[in-house]
Amino acid sequence: MAAPNSFTLTAAAEPHRVRTRQIIRAHPEVKQLMTRTPATFWIGLGCVVAQVGLAALLRHQAWYWSVLVAYLVGAFFSHTLFVVIHEAAHNLVFRTLRANVVTGILANFPSVFPTAISFKNFHIKHHVFQGVHELDADLPDWYEAKLIKNYSLGKAVWLFFFPVFQLIRTLRCREVATIDRYVVANIVAQLAFDAAVVYFLGWAALGYLFLSFWFSVGLHPLGARWIQEHYLTLSPEQETYSYYGRLNGINLNVGFHNEHHDMPSIPWNNLPKLKQVAPEFYEPLLAHRSYTKLFFQFLFDQEISLYSRITRRERGTATLRDQSVPDRELVNQ
Repeated sequence: MAAPNSFTLTAAAEPHRVRTRQIIRAHPEVKQLMTRTPATFWIGLGCVVAQVGLAALLRHQAWYWSVLVAYLVGAFFSHTLFVVIHEAAHNLVFRTLRANVVTGILANFPSVFPTAISFKNFHIKHHVFQGVHELDADLPDWYEAKLIKNYSLGKAVWLFFFPVFQLIRTLRCREVATIDRYVVANIVAQLAFDAAVVYFLGWAALGYLFLSFWFSVGLHPLGARWIQEHYLTLSPEQETYSYYGRLNGINLNVGFHNEHHDMPSIPWNNLPKLKQVAPEFYEPLLAHRSYTKLFFQFLFDQEISLYSRITRRERGTATLRDQSVPDRELVNQ
């Protein structure tokens, strides 16, 4: 089978809202799983301390030690922090918006670039308008897919520069607010943190933090997460995939992606419970078990390209809403 040379356009409704209603109707007790998890803040704080500590230890070492430790250790801390940012974006850490914003900004520190709040603004739209090109920044741009196609080298380069491609995508989402007071606060706080790292620990320490971030979302087995979530790797018809491998233990169950999209008001620690409560909805779905296997499958399987995504023009009944609206309300759309 040849690799697709265009995105798969569907007239079908986004699948998660339908399944959400079905699950709540069949298992109303799942509403009890819609809680907050303040412990997520402390996990994030621990990862921040660990990354700063490693940066301090490596600041006088040869550059290749920073590269090695960043790839083998730092990338995992950085990816976990990204999941903390994701939880805060959904207001799943604390009850107040401001406390979740603070959590996201704190977890953002070792990533060097101020992305936590901007991520929230775009990510919520990904949930509401999944597959709608002008609103879903998770979708590759047409130029990306045409440039990379299904070539192994091209896909490797794309993964390596994934943060750059992701940033460029946001420019097409013109209906999404890009600057607000929380974004400004994120930028100011991040610049202050970066300056403090350089002042007290030096540029080598900041370089280690940068490399950890870069590997955690790029050419690394952890980068397979971006392929796992919505690329048509196992079926041309299933739009979202979960990952049930061992890395969920350190990545705060981020692999439970179907579960998360179905119930975005359920925090990471309760997502496995959702699958246990409603197995008839999740057991029939195809899922990944290994990021490493998927990483190499994506790189070398010529039947997979950046076009291996489902898109839609229909926005459904959802409308753009203020960024501060709690994600709990999105479940009921």
